[in-house]
Amino acid sequence: MKPDLIDLIYLVAAILFVIGLKGLTKPRTAVRGNLIGALAMFIAVVVTMLHQDVISVTGLLVAIAIGSAAGVVLALKIEMTAMPQLVALFNGLGGGASVLVAGAYLAGNEFAARLASGDHFSDVLTATAASGLIGAITLSGSLVAFAKLQELKFIKDVSFPGQKILNLVLALASIGVGVLVVQQPGHANLWYWLMAALATGLGILLVISIGGADMPVVIALLNSYSGLAASATGFVLNNNLLIIAGSLVGASGLILTRIMCDAMNRSLWAVLFGTMQSGGSSQSDDDVYANVKSTSADEVAMMLEVAQTVVIVPGYGMAVAQAQHAVRDLTNKLLEKDIDVQFGIHPVAGRMPGHMNVLLAEADIDYERLKEMEEVNSMMDQVDVAIVLGANDVVNPLARTDPNSPIAGMPIIDVDKARTVVVVKRSLSPGFAGIANPLFAADNALMLFGDGKQAITEITKAFDES
Repeated sequence: MKPDLIDLIYLVAAILFVIGLKGLTKPRTAVRGNLIGALAMFIAVVVTMLHQDVISVTGLLVAIAIGSAAGVVLALKIEMTAMPQLVALFNGLGGGASVLVAGAYLAGNEFAARLASGDHFSDVLTATAASGLIGAITLSGSLVAFAKLQELKFIKDVSFPGQKILNLVLALASIGVGVLVVQQPGHANLWYWLMAALATGLGILLVISIGGADMPVVIALLNSYSGLAASATGFVLNNNLLIIAGSLVGASGLILTRIMCDAMNRSLWAVLFGTMQSGGSSQSDDDVYANVKSTSADEVAMMLEVAQTVVIVPGYGMAVAQAQHAVRDLTNKLLEKDIDVQFGIHPVAGRMPGHMNVLLAEADIDYERLKEMEEVNSMMDQVDVAIVLGANDVVNPLARTDPNSPIAGMPIIDVDKARTVVVVKRSLSPGFAGIANPLFAADNALMLFGDGKQAITEITKAFDES
């Protein structure tokens, strides 16, 4: 294929990437945006493979068939609760690919020829070092995040005195060896893999001390890293489309990280250097839960009968219980009785950005009823019944009242300001932050213990029979 035609096709693919990304910003256009982005990637892969003679047409078709089959299996088999792990794994694969591609360039004939000719190509070597450095951090950090989200037993939160200093030393050492890749191209291969090894260790240490409550922010940041690594790899390969696509992923991931940091009252600096977990203490569980009151589905149904406004706040527990369809049924029953129903969506509810939105959309719940945290908080003191479904930290008032709490300062959904709060939960166990929630024992709060799906189904049945 002629270079001009390749560039034109790349330009079309780049435009499709931008259109697809814009579509992902709104729930109503998200599916279309995703399909457009997938089409752009398909075009980019096919054209690149054929143009560079990387693979024959037959081989390309076989590869596409294998990849498509793997994608279909993942789409059908992966539960929504496991999507964060899958995203973490994809981020890691992207980072690993960047490391290998940059390493392959240093081991290739083109690099050897330019080295032999005495060509000074510090710009390409800088991009190579950047690709390996960021890619290695992304790979190891993402694998640790995956292991934590998957709750693999061999992985634990690890922190020790001097960890921040060690992180800084590893970061400086990685950058220093990366500089040697550029300054000493004759030994670039040696320095490159040493740098990749140091960056791999840095990626592990940056993530391993971060708890599950902060993992949504980590995933967003690693997503940004994978884009930056891909963009740097684009400079290595002189591939404009890879530069554009990687930049889009890197920039959008960084913007999302910024939003997530605001939602959790964390600093971007702390995320970048793996120092997110704040210390502090809080009351014992026995003290906090001394006045917990339990309720029943029939009693909740009676309260809903006389309510005018109901707000449902979903959390990771709803995803685990697969209760979104039961929630839709309850919502429809309430709407039939002219009871207003809204959903309060915290930016970090669940384990990844947009997790709750996707689950509720899957159950065909009207987008217009999904309210962001600031919007729903402004109406919370007018709400008759707030139903908290499998959420902990995002409704914990300790974020406002206890400066020593690990979630101190984190914006929350103020369900405690509603006239009555019903918390649907299996037990009084803590959330990802590992702290008790005084909301459960508040004067206006009632606990409905049990599986989320079953509890909501029983409420709906009792409400329907009343």
